Amino acid sequence: MNEWIAEIGMFFVQTTIVMALIGIVLLLIARTKQDKESDLKLYIEPLNDQRRRRGRRLRLTSTLPGARKKLIKAFRTEDKKRQKAAKANQDTPQEPRVWVLDFHGDLKASQTEHFAQEVSAIIDVAAENDEVVVRLESAGGLVHAYGLAAAQLDRLRTAGLTTTVCIDKVAASGGYLMACTAQHIKAAPFAVIGSIGVVAQVPNIHRLLKRHDIDVELLTAGKYKRTLTVLGENTEEGKAKFLEELENTHHLFKSYVAERRPEMDIDTIATGEIWYGSEALPQRLIDSVGTSEAYLVERMAEARVFSVKLEPPKTVTRKLGLAVSAGVEKAVLKTLGLIDAAGWQRR
Repeated sequence: MNEWIAEIGMFFVQTTIVMALIGIVLLLIARTKQDKESDLKLYIEPLNDQRRRRGRRLRLTSTLPGARKKLIKAFRTEDKKRQKAAKANQDTPQEPRVWVLDFHGDLKASQTEHFAQEVSAIIDVAAENDEVVVRLESAGGLVHAYGLAAAQLDRLRTAGLTTTVCIDKVAASGGYLMACTAQHIKAAPFAVIGSIGVVAQVPNIHRLLKRHDIDVELLTAGKYKRTLTVLGENTEEGKAKFLEELENTHHLFKSYVAERRPEMDIDTIATGEIWYGSEALPQRLIDSVGTSEAYLVERMAEARVFSVKLEPPKTVTRKLGLAVSAGVEKAVLKTLGLIDAAGWQRR
């Protein structure tokens, strides 16, 4: 009897601990979401300085201990010369600057609001000879969401700024809608490019409901207010109208790309197909093949390069929330990786 009571007590203790942990996780996620809604902070990092610091650290680590003091002295002398040269050149024209933005797109292009504010900040301070580099990664998503995201990049063009889009992994569909606004598109050899097409999928369970004598009344005002429905019976006229709307969206997509990439044979390219970076160059989908890192290193030789990010304040709560979120994401990805590996082993 005592053992049974002890087991019941242990069960309640374990349950309480689990519920408390779940509550803490939910609280952290909620607080992290609130942080996102609070005042955003602009983080600016000089990438030239970052690269210099890393290079020096590598040189120090790979130098014999006895020679490190001499190397540190050389670094200090170099810094003094650079500061002196900067003071002497205060009256000369400012060297060109490169502003680096990142856009990682999801289905709803959720980053667009922050991205728009980053674009506004750069337009306010950028000079005529400055360049904006956008490291873009997106497989596309909702039409209206990516239309708005692409419009933010168009603002840079309208402001007269040179814009380069770098694609290391993927810029397809809505992602390519954004990329085509740039004067120059650079993609890694195996980056996924293109998918200039429109797709829509609507499940319909009308026959299942009918089989169980369930009726669904769909009332609309306007002939084409609802062309296709999930629950009701879809008509041929409704399907034809829905397809017409898809074709119209595709036409707008093609026109948008063709206006910004006039050298491209849009009717040949806009089939919904994708190309890898090295294949996309002959099709004029991109202008050059290469990675964003290589391009930025190249630009650092002649310009000051700054990474610009607008983020919520890095509070303790937010850091904990992000850590929990990253842990969950890592676990999910690891599980998916194991499943995928098991699939390859079976083949």
